[in-house]
Amino acid sequence: MAIVRLLMLVIGVLALLMGLLWIGQGTGYVRWPETSFMVGVSDWAIRGAVLAVGGALMIIFGRRIGR
Repeated sequence: MAIVRLLMLVIGVLALLMGLLWIGQGTGYVRWPETSFMVGVSDWAIRGAVLAVGGALMIIFGRRIGR
C-alpha cells in the first residue's frame, strides 16, 4: 500500500501543479512560453480547473490510504 500511496501523492501533486499552470495560461496571467497556443484560450482554464481538482482529490485520497 505504501507504493500506491506514494504514487497517488506524486501524481496528484503533478496534476495539481499542471492544472494551475493551465488555468494561468488559459486566463492569460501566465504568458510562458510566449508562443504557447494555450495563452488566453479559456478552454484551457476549464481543463486546468478539472485537472487541478482531480489532482487535489488524488492527494486527499492518497493521504488517507494506509491509515
